[in-house]
Amino acid sequence: MELDYLEIGKRIAKRRKELGLRQVQVCERAGINDKYLSCIERATSIPSLEVIMKLAIALDTTPDKFLVGNARQSDEQWRNVAELLRNMDSRRLQLAKSFLLWLTEQKCSYFSLCQVFSLDKQDKL
Repeated sequence: MELDYLEIGKRIAKRRKELGLRQVQVCERAGINDKYLSCIERATSIPSLEVIMKLAIALDTTPDKFLVGNARQSDEQWRNVAELLRNMDSRRLQLAKSFLLWLTEQKCSYFSLCQVFSLDKQDKL
């Protein structure tokens, strides 16, 4: 699993704004530099797990909310996939199943898969 640091930064900024906090206030709570938080939120710096933990505590949440986001987004993605599968004939459905089995067995990275399928790294699989 590759982490999307831009999304992590957006989630941190969103949580901070939900609580009505300025960056400097969060930094004081977390014990980090305010310029560093700005860089994390814009994905120009990659935070360590320790910093993510500190930010989660400072923002009264859990680190997984920053790392994996909201389950609703995932639910929507599943609904979209289910809709695509529902509209397939039996041959294409079997092909999709075979492809998914192959995909789960691959040991290559997300980046490698993007190259194979000519996807931009920003595209969502």
